[in-house]
Amino acid sequence: MRKVFKTLTIILLSITGVLLTGLLALALNSPGKLEPLKDIEGKEIAGSLSEKSFSEIGGIKQGFFIRSENPENPVILFLHGGPGSPEFAMFSPFETSERLEKYFTVCYWDQRGAGMSFSNSIEPATMTLEQMVEDTRQITEYLKKRFNQDKIYLMGHSWGTYLGVKTVEKYPDNYVAFIGIGQISNQLESEKIAYNYMLQHAKEINDKGAIRKLERFDPNAADFPSLNYLGTARSLLMNKYRIGIMHSDDFSVTGLFKNLFTFKGYTLSEKLYFFKGSLFSLTHVWDYVENDNLNETSTNFHIPIYIIHGKYDYQVSHTLALEYFDNIEAPKKAFYTFENSAHSPNAEEPEKFVGIARAIASN
Repeated sequence: MRKVFKTLTIILLSITGVLLTGLLALALNSPGKLEPLKDIEGKEIAGSLSEKSFSEIGGIKQGFFIRSENPENPVILFLHGGPGSPEFAMFSPFETSERLEKYFTVCYWDQRGAGMSFSNSIEPATMTLEQMVEDTRQITEYLKKRFNQDKIYLMGHSWGTYLGVKTVEKYPDNYVAFIGIGQISNQLESEKIAYNYMLQHAKEINDKGAIRKLERFDPNAADFPSLNYLGTARSLLMNKYRIGIMHSDDFSVTGLFKNLFTFKGYTLSEKLYFFKGSLFSLTHVWDYVENDNLNETSTNFHIPIYIIHGKYDYQVSHTLALEYFDNIEAPKKAFYTFENSAHSPNAEEPEKFVGIARAIASN
């Protein structure tokens, strides 16, 4: 009996030691401060900007990162996806020396209820589309004033394209143009298209586990796509079939989480709260996306609209984005298909992405 107790004690102490070592490593990688921007030789770029800031936006404290090799450059406000999934920490390792910050001053804002802008004290009743559009306007005004610019660029990814469309529709005078990456249009129909594609593909390759997961859900049910479906089947299978976050063979969600945990811009507590904020935001904001068809509600714009979309994207349908683009009326518009990407062309083909952003700014 003593031997068994001794063995169990050793095992328990070993597990505790591993957990404490992991927590210590995570803490050491969480100073909560951005590293300076460096050139191709690893030298800090003189006059560059790389900071973490907080400001009162919409009545609450909200956080953002601002980076620029030259703060005199045009400003981009980047709206992350999710809802509730700030992506700078996870996607920054994919950048090359040809990054947006070489040609623009970029603000990566953690939206209300997400990342640095999550708090247990946030009232769920404030998690509305109207409030988030107002938040976007307020941080836009902050950036305009700080960098002495009359207008800035608004760039959104995934959920950020939906928020972005609604914002430039209401406040066009604040923006030079809108750039949507993985443009949402009719997300309910997109989810059905993706479900049918995945089920057909699973049957073609005899992926019995995937078939079982998918057939638990009915794409014609009133609650489709439920949060249960999104969390237990849809996202996992999209990434498995390379039609989700990225199309690359060597992509893994684990790799994104590793990027998040080793990111130095967040504190330890901000990393630990990251996932709580993501679920909080998704729970309270997803219905706006699911119940809206932009083809019917948001097609007329007073500023140029540009869409960048991965060919293999089923997380937000490439086909439906093209149809939405055809319905858009704007002073200028253009659609760019990335042939080797799924839902994240900005991270999958970063140099091409930056080249297109530069071309848009030169128009």
